[in-house]
This record gives sequence, C-alpha cells and structure tokens, in this order.
Amino acid sequence: MSVSRKKPSQSPWAKAERRRKSVFKQPIDFSRERHKRRRKPVSPFALVAALSVIAGVVIATLPSDMSGMAPSRPVVAHEESGNGLVGPARIIDGDTLDIKGTRVRLVGIDAPERDQSCFAGDGSSYPCGARAKSHLAALAGPATLRCEGTEQDIYHRLLATCFAGEVNLNAEMVRAGWAVAFRRYSERYLPEERTAKAEGAGLWQGNFRMPWTWRQDQRTASVVRRDCNIKGNISKNGKIYHLPGSRWYDDTQINEKRGERWFCSESDALAAGWRSPQHD
Repeated sequence: MSVSRKKPSQSPWAKAERRRKSVFKQPIDFSRERHKRRRKPVSPFALVAALSVIAGVVIATLPSDMSGMAPSRPVVAHEESGNGLVGPARIIDGDTLDIKGTRVRLVGIDAPERDQSCFAGDGSSYPCGARAKSHLAALAGPATLRCEGTEQDIYHRLLATCFAGEVNLNAEMVRAGWAVAFRRYSERYLPEERTAKAEGAGLWQGNFRMPWTWRQDQRTASVVRRDCNIKGNISKNGKIYHLPGSRWYDDTQINEKRGERWFCSESDALAAGWRSPQHD
C-alpha cells in the first residue's frame, strides 16, 4: 500500500525568492530601459528656437538679391584703420606738421628753418625757410594726409612718412629742392637730392647752408659772449660771413684794412652784401 507524501509547505520567504528568480530568467535590455528613462517630451520653445536657427542658415546662403539683405562681407569705415595717423594737417615748417594735436616730423629729410635765409643764383638773399614751408603747404593742401611711423625724436615728435593721396611728401620735398636728405639718419632720399641738385631746383638754385649746420651755428652764436662775433671775410670767392662754430670760423682772420669786418647779426651781414658759405 502506497503512502502519498505531502509536499512540505514553503515559507513565505521561499515563495518570494522563487518568484524573484523566475523574473530574472529573461535577460533585460538595459539600453532600452535607459532610453526609456531619458526620453522626455520636446519643449515647444526649444522646437521654435531650433527652427529659427535652421531658417537663419538657409537665408544666409541665399544670394543678396534674393534675400534683400546686405552682402555678407560688411564694409566698416575706420578713420585710421591701422594705417597710421590720418587727418588734415597744419604746416609748421618745411619738414614739420601737426595732425590732430600730434606733431609730426617728416623722417629722413631736413628743410631750412623758418627764419633761415639762402641765396639765389644772382647772389640775392631770400627767405628759404618760408619758401620751404609754403611748398609743403601746397603739396599737402586741404586733403586728408596719412602719416606712417611709430618712433619719436627727442622732442616727442612722431617720425613719419606722410602721404597726400599717393604722393610721398618726404620724397617730393627733396625732389623739389626745398629739403635735403637728412643723411645723418638716413640716405633714403639721396637719389631725389641728386636730381634736385642737377636741375638747380629749390635751394640748389644758388647757395645755402645745410639746415643742421645753420642750427648749430645759431646755438653756438647764442652762447658766445661777444656781441659782434660774425666774421665778414673777403676772398676770391667774394664776401662771405662765418658764424661762430661754423666750419671755417676759427681759420678765418679778419683784416679790417682790406675791408673785412665784424657783424653783430646775420641780417646785418646780408644787408651789407655778405653771403653765407656755399652749401655749408
């Protein structure tokens, strides 16, 4: 006689464990579950913003006549635009000008000082400093100048090359003979100087003192104690006066019996018929 055996009753804990194991018998796609968790409804505002960006890109690629907009490369006007100092100029002398309160020295050239006198071919004197200033003013005119340079001299003037349109004012002043190459600092304009000298243009029509020599003479004369210290010499080259500190001053001896004399000022010597040494 068979005896049926009853299955042992299971505890609630065992039943729960059996159910848990049955759930994990099937593999779970965690990537799908992760995407399900992240998926959110799209905001209407974000959709509108995205459509606006796409529309802007499409319009920008259209030809200008179709979009009705300006060309894609805007033209921006700058007064200086990285090209140096720009503006109308006030002329100070033959190699110096002022633009918007900035004093500019034309680099590489030297012009007669405003109160310097020179001599024409017939021996008559004329105010060459004033003539040089007038010529620079005529070259510059009322137009806007462009001055290119970055360095300053000891007087805090901008050392620059200035242009009136395409005209290089530095070069043109030397070529016209109203300035010389400032060879102590640069030989850039020596070809223009040679041309002016060969043509007898400007200062080269007669004789004159180089501007740097004339300035040195003025500085020297201002510290000499004797009032009438200009030597009026007479030689085979004519009546020539020599200022203190000039090249031939110390070697020149004055013989008043021969008509040589002393002068108290350069204007006195000029008025008496004496001239300065040629190109010295």
